[in-house]
Amino acid sequence: MSSASAQPANEPDNVFRDPAFRHFWFARLCTTIGYQILTVAVGWQMYALTNDAFMLGMVGLVQFLPSIVLLLMSGHVADRFDRRIIVRTCQMVEALIAVAMAVASFSGWITSEYIFLFVALLGGTRAFETPTLQALLPSVVTPRQLPRAVALASSATQAAIIIGPALGGFAYVAGPGVVYTISAVLFSIAALMVFTLKLRQAPQRLTAPVSVKTLFAGFAYIRSNPVLLGAISLDLFAVLLGGATALLPIYAKDILHTGPWGLGLLRSSPAIGALVTALWLARNPLNRRVGRVMFGAVAIFGVATMVFGISTWLPLSMAALVVLGASDMISVVVRSTLVQLDTPDDMRGRVGAVNSVFIGASNQLGEFESGVTAALLGPVGAVLLGGFGTLCVVAAWMKLFPMLTNRDQLHDHSAHGSGKAATAR
Repeated sequence: MSSASAQPANEPDNVFRDPAFRHFWFARLCTTIGYQILTVAVGWQMYALTNDAFMLGMVGLVQFLPSIVLLLMSGHVADRFDRRIIVRTCQMVEALIAVAMAVASFSGWITSEYIFLFVALLGGTRAFETPTLQALLPSVVTPRQLPRAVALASSATQAAIIIGPALGGFAYVAGPGVVYTISAVLFSIAALMVFTLKLRQAPQRLTAPVSVKTLFAGFAYIRSNPVLLGAISLDLFAVLLGGATALLPIYAKDILHTGPWGLGLLRSSPAIGALVTALWLARNPLNRRVGRVMFGAVAIFGVATMVFGISTWLPLSMAALVVLGASDMISVVVRSTLVQLDTPDDMRGRVGAVNSVFIGASNQLGEFESGVTAALLGPVGAVLLGGFGTLCVVAAWMKLFPMLTNRDQLHDHSAHGSGKAATAR
């Protein structure tokens, strides 16, 4: 009772009224919108220059590879230095990249080679920004506020995914240089928000000298923590198998017999479901049986994938994708909160870097897996197999990771304490 009275009873409800969290939220919103509209312009411009779909695929690969190469370094840097300085430095570099792309586009000397160079630089910068920004959040709010804060931060990401592509598409009418200029302004605003960000609690920094052990500590910590290992690997395999969104163009044209407007509705449906769910979780955070809730959400994700797979009616397909996005957001919020709360502060950068790469790998490989399976079984067979595979993963993981299955509350003091002990060793 004494611990509860140490802070206001309605403190979690006030998380968005806290100026520090608002600065964090708007910084995340601006940097994500800036990135989203930039990628829209890159895709349009690359295809206009090359008229080659393979080059579009290479853009994603070139951007993803730096996160693999810089995985160990980025997490280590996030744990050793001031995370605010790292994040705003990354955002300023992203603004400079966008300015360079704008100048190159306005001047007319942009080529596919330059786009690959810029995209690789952007991928390397985001390899540092993404895990550091995630690790920064627990220093902005209290542990009690964190579940709501994670949900609200996720809502910023989903809002950006909805707003960004539309804004980028409209702005591209005026030319790619205009889009890159808007992106540079948004990255600059995000950096300003982080520059004025005040922390509620001082973060713990890594003081041990650089060694193989400290570099690989993120992998070691996840492997030694069954709850984190189960949550992260569950998301990895569920997204890897259930990547129905990669086949949306085929479904829109050949199965639902709709045009580009229908494809746009299909693409926005998961983000709408995710945004509504994130806002709901921000007001109604999960308090009990969070492990089973997470598994249930992933199972619903699998069922929704299968419903989408067999649907030949656009409204039903959109509804299935809305449910898919909503269930995925529940899993994301639970996993993200567990990663933050069960990881000591001086480990959050390295653990977050591993988690970020796993998420990126699952998305990239999931699209590849869906394409290969669709070539063999057709799009409907590929989606149905992916949904069924997700259900099988849920059943297997509930048996393999009983600590995650039986996890009751997000904030488990005993688990957090054992994590600190593991770090000390």
